[in-house]
Amino acid sequence: MTISSQTAGLVGDPKRLLLDLAGHHHVSELLPLAVQRLAEGPAVALVRIWLVQPPLAGDCENCRLAAECQNRDQCLHLVASAGHSVANTRASWERLGGEFRRFPIGIRKVGQIAETGQSLEVANVANDQAWVADPSWIREEQIASFAGHPLVHRGKVLGVLGLFAREAPGASCFEWLRMIADHLAAAIANARAMEEIESLKKRLEQENEYLREEVQQSATFGDLIGQAPAMQAVTRQIELVAPTNSSVLILGESGTGKEVVAREIHRHSQRAERPLIKVNCAAVPRELYESEFFGHVKGAFTGALRDRAGRFELADGGTLFLDEIGEIPLDLQAKLLRVLQEGEIERIGEERTRRIDVRLIVATNRNLRAEAEAGRFRQDLYYRLSVFPMEIPPLRKRVEDIPLLAEHFLNRFARQLGRPRLRLTLANVQELQGYDWPGNVRELQHALERACIVSVDGRLRFDLPEVASKQRAKPLESNSIKPILTATEVRAFEANNIKAALAECNGKVYGSNGAAALLGMKPTTLNSRVKALGIKS
Repeated sequence: MTISSQTAGLVGDPKRLLLDLAGHHHVSELLPLAVQRLAEGPAVALVRIWLVQPPLAGDCENCRLAAECQNRDQCLHLVASAGHSVANTRASWERLGGEFRRFPIGIRKVGQIAETGQSLEVANVANDQAWVADPSWIREEQIASFAGHPLVHRGKVLGVLGLFAREAPGASCFEWLRMIADHLAAAIANARAMEEIESLKKRLEQENEYLREEVQQSATFGDLIGQAPAMQAVTRQIELVAPTNSSVLILGESGTGKEVVAREIHRHSQRAERPLIKVNCAAVPRELYESEFFGHVKGAFTGALRDRAGRFELADGGTLFLDEIGEIPLDLQAKLLRVLQEGEIERIGEERTRRIDVRLIVATNRNLRAEAEAGRFRQDLYYRLSVFPMEIPPLRKRVEDIPLLAEHFLNRFARQLGRPRLRLTLANVQELQGYDWPGNVRELQHALERACIVSVDGRLRFDLPEVASKQRAKPLESNSIKPILTATEVRAFEANNIKAALAECNGKVYGSNGAAALLGMKPTTLNSRVKALGIKS
């Protein structure tokens, strides 16, 4: 088809536009490109594209055509606009707001084009004023013709392309516009398909990565490490409950390793080949709890762009670990209880009931019994969850495990940082065991990682708060009887010890080979002690 000068005046270079449309694979790029190229024609006043989409929140209340709308499920959304005004040279026609940003399907001419799938071609608006919504705008902008074409792909109307011109078009112009509309519809469908494929690919990668991490990744604190009597009791409890399908309630302070215990229970169960799905209940927004647990179908609520399986479905045949169970709102606790009792779920927006087989492990750092008695947690759910309660001891009650944990973390950080493994000395162990560890194993892990990072001379130094230190380093000979020193004797002992350290370091306080480093204290602290004890340098 040849391109006449009249056609070029309305649609510019249509062949170039069609080639350009074929080279773009994202809707956000396609639509602005199409209207901008069409608006380059000197006779073109305004080009707009509306796409069929569900209304957004507040659309219907603010729509000027709401009274005429019969279908609130879908409408035409203005998604691209370009042109130039002759009445107001400062006017911007690229914005997507205004009175005609939405059209109900079937209402006015643009809506009728979307409903019927038929083109509307008005060669001379002066002879056909019935369709004009704003006669003054038509007059001021010298609009002579209008062409509206449905964007149809495989029998489905995707949207409408509308073009206002200041010249009367010829037959070839309308043919080119129809061809451009058909190619644009195919390009939009292909771009949406590509975006859907990319989205599904990313989602699949994320879900696969999530499952791999949950099933195969080492636990946050490594495997269950400890030989203290309290940890041996935990190990025996795991051996007892793991082969069963009973619910397990894990109690303990933050950082004690409740997730590690949950992983060990799953690993020793008959469900070990199936996934372990973890949900941190404290991190889920209140309005998304039901969707997170049970899933939703496309269109169930604003933002539900596709079907999504909930965590219960992902854990079907495996184990679901709910951390911080005490954070779940009371209204959702009733639904959770129903799922546990009946083994059935329903996605949001779906009437289909799905059967699930999930073993539930929950954890909390709260006193859940007290919460239930106070009415902040459902008692019936508490009894359902606490079939087999386990309490994980805090680190301060298993200080004999600190050397084992420290060795484990030092090996890990040496690999991660690509450095030689640092040696854990007896003085290091005594310092670590003398601290109260309110953050438990997690705090120990972070303290060791920080020490590995700042170490420059192969020696470990810990920056532990002195206030929380219990100063309970164990003596080398636990059975020997030590004399009790008076306050004066303690000061004399400390002074002699500092003098010996200063003499060993030739009076040097600072640096890796200074007395402060030898004594395991900060230089400023050593200077204060020297002054307080009256030691002459």
